[in-house]
Amino acid sequence: MRAAPTILHLDMDAFYASVEQASKPSLRGKAVIVGGLGPRGVVATASYEARRFGVHSAMPTAQARRLCPNGAYLIPRFSLYRQVSDVVMALLRELSPLVEPLSLDEAFVDLEAGGVAFDSRTARSTGERLRADIRAATGLSGSVGLAGSKMLAKVASEEAKPAGLLLIEPGTERELLAPMSVRTLPGVGPATGEHLRRAGITTVGELAEAGEDELVRMLGRAHGVGLYRMALGLDDRPVVAERDAKSVSVEDTFDVDLHDRVRIRNEVQRLADRCVQRLRGSGHSGRTIVLKVRRYDFSTLTRSETLRGPTDDPAVVREAAARLLEGVDTTGGVRLLGVGVTGLADYTQEDLFAQSAAAEPDGAGGTGEEAGTAVPGGNGESGAAGGPVGASEGSGAPAADGPPGEPEPTPERRWPAGSDVRHAVYGPGWVQGSGVGRVTVRFEQPGSEPGRVRTFRVDDPELDPSDPLPLVGDGESGAVGPA
Repeated sequence: MRAAPTILHLDMDAFYASVEQASKPSLRGKAVIVGGLGPRGVVATASYEARRFGVHSAMPTAQARRLCPNGAYLIPRFSLYRQVSDVVMALLRELSPLVEPLSLDEAFVDLEAGGVAFDSRTARSTGERLRADIRAATGLSGSVGLAGSKMLAKVASEEAKPAGLLLIEPGTERELLAPMSVRTLPGVGPATGEHLRRAGITTVGELAEAGEDELVRMLGRAHGVGLYRMALGLDDRPVVAERDAKSVSVEDTFDVDLHDRVRIRNEVQRLADRCVQRLRGSGHSGRTIVLKVRRYDFSTLTRSETLRGPTDDPAVVREAAARLLEGVDTTGGVRLLGVGVTGLADYTQEDLFAQSAAAEPDGAGGTGEEAGTAVPGGNGESGAAGGPVGASEGSGAPAADGPPGEPEPTPERRWPAGSDVRHAVYGPGWVQGSGVGRVTVRFEQPGSEPGRVRTFRVDDPELDPSDPLPLVGDGESGAVGPA
């Protein structure tokens, strides 16, 4: 514990949903829910307007739709969230070399290590300046907690939400914590909270009064001692500047259980390619390939294979994932698939045997060019125009059903709600919805007035997917297409 509140915790307010509201002027002040949109989708973030209806993160999207039927339901746009997060994290690193990111929208900062705060007054002014800088750079709000420990700083930022700042003066910790629910403390989830409730302990003050011996008896030594110290406001954990990544993985939950073995194999290959893209993006290679399969009955199987050395070769990862799949019974149906890489390293030991096998012309593992093909969408959707579908080429299926020389039919383009588009005439916009061969687009952009809505055929040649526009500055003019 420090004698001054120089540990800062920043938590961006309803981050994904706030980014969407800033990006889409027509959604400002309205209920926005970001997450999976299919029957098995889960809410990632809900705006504060949606939370008034009882919608919260980790809730099934189907339940959220019942609670908030008029909300805007959008797919996540992680590339944009990462760009905004990079801006925020850069502002934090201007304050101190000791910044400990917890996620895209949350981090601890050691203000004392940066020489920007040594007491309550300087800590508060630094926190207020940070909030103003974030607003100016991103257009978004963040909540700031300041305290003498990481635990208390996080508690303070939660109490400050939304868009506030709370500083806990040293010496007032126990008084502040006493009336709070035990669920406020890190490590007290639903199960532990219910166990404590049955013992008559519902507040942090009651937790402290129970004493260390009683909590050890109830919860075990490690958990009991840790909770007792936190109930007293004691936390000596330092802010750690870098956290080494332990694994990289991707997974998809499917709206309908997959039974076709060829389709399952193709999905695993697609996930392996996405996993390698993320692995390379983090500057790592990995030695252990992991396959995750959740079957129709919710039973989850995990299989892994350790290679001779680290790799970031997509062909090697695809081949390993395919071998692991061969040992899994999928006859009853599959609802989720995932591919991951662990045992990360900062270098790659080339696998010459795998490379030569991948270069064979028989099509068994796909060519090197196919390995680099990205499949648009990345949300459990398997078809998109704009590139070769390498999975079908390796499946042994006929190339086309029509006469020789006749071109293959172009698959229908998919337009997930919330995705960015650009029209040759009307400019940038976003998809409000699609179905029965039509896609509805609202043409607006960050900083503009709410835009007009227009409907097109899904195969309109003048409508194309687009990259997100920046939330602040460097965008296009406020005028969006002809009226």
